[in-house]
Amino acid sequence: MAGRLQATTVHAPSGMVASIDHLASSAGVAALRAGGSAADAVVAAGAVLAVTQQGACGMGGDLFALVHRPGEPVAALCAAGRAGSGADAVAARAEGLTRLPLEGDIRAVTVPGCVDGWLALHSRYGRLPLAQVLDAAVAYAAAGFPLSRLMAAGVPAIVDLPGADDYREPARAHGGRVPPGTLIRRPGVAAALGALVGDGRAGFYQGPFGEGLIALGAGLFSPEDLARPQAEWVEPLALRAWDHDVFVPPPPSQAYLVLAGAAVAAGLDLPADPGDGAWAHLLAESARAVGLDRNAVLYDGADGVALLSPDRIAAARAAVDPERRGTGLPPVAAGGTTVCCAVDADRTGVTLILSNASGWGAGIVEPHTGIFLHDRGIGFSLEAGHPAEFAPGRRPPHTLAPALVRRPDGSLRAVVGTMGGDNQPQVMLQLLARLLHHGQSPGRLMGAPRFTLGTGGFSLWDGAGPGQVVMEAHAPPAWDEGLAARGHDVLRSPAEIAGAFGHAQVIEATDGVLSGS
Repeated sequence: MAGRLQATTVHAPSGMVASIDHLASSAGVAALRAGGSAADAVVAAGAVLAVTQQGACGMGGDLFALVHRPGEPVAALCAAGRAGSGADAVAARAEGLTRLPLEGDIRAVTVPGCVDGWLALHSRYGRLPLAQVLDAAVAYAAAGFPLSRLMAAGVPAIVDLPGADDYREPARAHGGRVPPGTLIRRPGVAAALGALVGDGRAGFYQGPFGEGLIALGAGLFSPEDLARPQAEWVEPLALRAWDHDVFVPPPPSQAYLVLAGAAVAAGLDLPADPGDGAWAHLLAESARAVGLDRNAVLYDGADGVALLSPDRIAAARAAVDPERRGTGLPPVAAGGTTVCCAVDADRTGVTLILSNASGWGAGIVEPHTGIFLHDRGIGFSLEAGHPAEFAPGRRPPHTLAPALVRRPDGSLRAVVGTMGGDNQPQVMLQLLARLLHHGQSPGRLMGAPRFTLGTGGFSLWDGAGPGQVVMEAHAPPAWDEGLAARGHDVLRSPAEIAGAFGHAQVIEATDGVLSGS
């Protein structure tokens, strides 16, 4: 994305919020200024994102979070929704399906975990009343917000969907497209947020949204499915790389690949210059070596510690040839995700990642609220007996892969996350290498070129795994030369293609100053 060439590092002494939307970041900063914690800030910002960035996240999606508080263990929150009690892989196979459809099929929708995630974060770490935390989101939904350029580009794809009235009327007024800056109102979302404030969890999951979801499911979801909280605090995975301790959520998140890739790469002789083609090759091969069996080993309940065992890391590192692309085969569309990071004056740091899965999700809108439903169920397998097989109460494998970094003394170094579907671990690996190994500033690493294995989406590790290495338009020529010489099929992406490379956020804490981009 050529626009990242102008990325800058911003600094603050006592608090910072980073997100893709200035309205969301401002809401988070307002929470900090009101005496709120970093958790208050990310919930405030995340709620605004759920209003203004529906093409990336929303109350009909999922989230993960990591929290650092000085002197305490890192906490991980999994708010990934579970499949409804009517989930039936046998019936799907009988229809000839090998995977749940990306769009238009309610079976790809699991009970959304986003709202439960907000409540869990706020309950454990918040300091402000929930009504105050959600006030900005309610105001933007009710009174309107100016549509961003990114969302405006996606409106034509969803404007004719049943329930997409919030966008349809403005689109009709502009010949099918909605210009950036158009005021968009989302009264149903405002009502859903208001019910959450007034009646707590029940106001959402047992209110109009929950009733609408059950009706849409036509037997897929039961009242008991929605009564079950979707968020839980879990033990994060951790691993030391480049003299720092890096933390990620455990399965069903694929974030173990971030740690595994970093562990492999940290043991290789990376060139001092990231512009060297060998640098891109070694990181690409590190990501490939640890990811080839992802579809076989990632599922709800997988042993994340075992996936990071020294033997697995050593085997993956041994498979990396400094001079040649690997040829090993596995044993067996750009995503809709966004990130919000916050650090407060106490140096509590939170990285929160929210997602619809693919863009606007399943292309299904809950009619009472106008909330788009995610399609995270596309991560399920329909193979009989597979540990990630589509089944009642099960969480699908998740692409969401945020990270939190501590120094060896336990102090916070950084909170970071990115969008990008299956490519998230590869983008995260490059960001961590630049930050921790090369010492680049947030602005510099955000503006730096990135590569991915393949063009994004949710099928990177299917079949023989990734083929091409795809580079951003402003990647150095040495990457083309160095990768091609080592046997890679190299593709330079057009400047306007950005989704697969991730809209990332990072906040770094150093010497009493916060730096972010």
